[in-house]
Amino acid sequence: MLKPVLQPQKPSPIKALTVSQLNRQVKGLLEGQISSVILEGEVSNFIAAGSGHWYFSLKDSQAQVRCTCWKGRNQAFNFRPKDGDAILVRAKVTLYEARGEYQLTVETMQ
Repeated sequence: MLKPVLQPQKPSPIKALTVSQLNRQVKGLLEGQISSVILEGEVSNFIAAGSGHWYFSLKDSQAQVRCTCWKGRNQAFNFRPKDGDAILVRAKVTLYEARGEYQLTVETMQ
């Protein structure tokens, strides 16, 4: 009596995400869960770009986060921060998809 030959099953194809798809999903999760935060910290690596936007890090003794302040917002402030300034910001948490880095988009600053 012949025994039936078992055929090995083909593995099911794995549906891989692209990096862009992953970053888009993470952005949606992050921005959906954390709308706005108030943080205090020290300004570091401040850059006033030719476009009028400001880029800097906000840091404490143990960590830092990148910040962006768009020209339309920063024109309303009565000062321009500089490295070493202690500031308080209200900001939205965002993910810059192209680099896969989360950052803060500053809305107010004092």
